[in-house]
Amino acid sequence: MDQQQNIDFVLRTVEERGIRFVHLWFTDVLGRLKSFAISPEDLEVAFEEGVGFDGSAIEGFTAPEEADMLAFPDPSTFQVLPWRPSHDGVARVFCDIRKPDRTYFEGDPRECLRRMFRKAESSGYIMNVGTELEYYYFPDDHTPVPMDEVGYFDLMPSDSARDLRRDTVLTLEKMSIPVEYTFHSSGKSQHGISLRHAEALTTSDAIMTAKYIIKLEAYASDIHASFMPKPIAGAPSSAMFLHQSLFDRKGNNVFWGEDDNTYHLSDLAKHYMAGILAHAQEISAITNPTVNSYKRLTTGEGNTPESATWGLRNRSAMIRVPIYKPGKQLSTRIELRSPDPMSNPYLVNAVTLAAGLDGIERKLELPPEATAEMLNQGPEALAATGYAPLPRSLDEALDYFEDSRFMKDALGEHIHSFFLKKKRAEWAKFTSTVTEWEIKHYFANS
Repeated sequence: MDQQQNIDFVLRTVEERGIRFVHLWFTDVLGRLKSFAISPEDLEVAFEEGVGFDGSAIEGFTAPEEADMLAFPDPSTFQVLPWRPSHDGVARVFCDIRKPDRTYFEGDPRECLRRMFRKAESSGYIMNVGTELEYYYFPDDHTPVPMDEVGYFDLMPSDSARDLRRDTVLTLEKMSIPVEYTFHSSGKSQHGISLRHAEALTTSDAIMTAKYIIKLEAYASDIHASFMPKPIAGAPSSAMFLHQSLFDRKGNNVFWGEDDNTYHLSDLAKHYMAGILAHAQEISAITNPTVNSYKRLTTGEGNTPESATWGLRNRSAMIRVPIYKPGKQLSTRIELRSPDPMSNPYLVNAVTLAAGLDGIERKLELPPEATAEMLNQGPEALAATGYAPLPRSLDEALDYFEDSRFMKDALGEHIHSFFLKKKRAEWAKFTSTVTEWEIKHYFANS
């Protein structure tokens, strides 16, 4: 369906369904969902001319003297919101952000990914991505106390959130977001949801929608859903695992390696992996963008990467190669295990695709697989054998990020400079905060 057909379908649906409000969704640089509503009478003009709004009110967009921005709805993302009344209904559509001259805005994360997607497409590749999101349910938004005693995949009557997970899946499916499965994860009150593969932009939209619906359904049940990577010390962390693969224009999975009887990966897939590993330290600020993110990456939990490694079925590696099922060449993929759910999915997919393409273009050689025995030795021992350690703090990650010409090119100067400035300020605020740990250990003995 081409653009005009999509627009015609949306306008017809709005009229037939009696939609009264259309919410225009977009994200800021930090991955926070933004929205404002227009009436259905203004939708056709919005498709043609965009809807003006004050970009200076959105962090990372524009300065007050350059405030005027335009939101252009993407008709392919139109969905009626199933939790709103059928009478005088409400719909949503993701938007592309443009400047008054209608050129694409450099600070739009969606456009950042689309630009990298187009680069891959020009080389004959289409990026497909699936995801597995982990999160916690808590009694409210200031009490990180588990609400059950259930473990990984457990089927227990005490899993009080099983109905909440079901309702969340049903809502997502009503919005045409296919869910592969949901489950109770390894932590008490920790849960997971796996979304099926789609092209990278569609999956990024789906991740933003899923996070919103997970929180919305929880809120309706007087529960708080948290995507914080490490909300409880000593408890399992939450991740946003990304299953990535490249297809050609004929629909063939170019990661499939018929001649590789061990990993079943093509040389192109190995170059792609090598590119991500080569840029692992530079992309960490994007894949793990908060102070709390590094509480996850430095805990030695056993299933969290601490170095730029890869392995077959190994959940401690940064890139895991899932087991190959005979006859399932289209499912050949890699699993990137470092990102966490507070990251911006558009930017994560953009920079990992950029890194993978760089590996393909330069034909980078994939280092030897890191075995379980090697990973158990820790990042220091791995570094001695050539595996780069991942940053141990946001501050260290930003040092790599700031000096990276690669990241400036992948993200564009606008996103790179704003993200760096914002996150440096976040780190400075964290380091100047007196914590409960400091009071406990130093106050009485000072």
